[in-house]
Amino acid sequence: MFDTYVFDLDGTLLDTLDDLTSSVNAALEAFGCPVRSEEVRGFVGNGIRLLVRRAAPCGADFAGIFEAFKAHYAAHCFDKTKPYAGVTELLTQLKARGAKTAIVSNKADFAVQDLCKDYFDNLFDFAIGEREGIK
Repeated sequence: MFDTYVFDLDGTLLDTLDDLTSSVNAALEAFGCPVRSEEVRGFVGNGIRLLVRRAAPCGADFAGIFEAFKAHYAAHCFDKTKPYAGVTELLTQLKARGAKTAIVSNKADFAVQDLCKDYFDNLFDFAIGEREGIK
């Protein structure tokens, strides 16, 4: 047994793909761009800026699409997101054993904080995501 466990969030503790895809598509549609489907799965894993850059067509208003994505995701990051099976039970067991737990994610910090509080309240000692000055 270790005394500290550090986790990623997207694709590790939470299945967030549907909400990320919905937010990408809402932002693309707002700027008249074609929507994406299964290819969004291949765009995730390196933060939301790169996710949107990969999804946006060349020549599109990246800055506008990125801001639209962030606004939509902030309002809809709980729509379909859910913990993977067994995750909450595992975290509860770790805390019961006195382990320290943390999330370090390249997901936007606002979403890390909101999702962590909603799905894992009191199960993490520390959680941080990407924000200004912290990649």
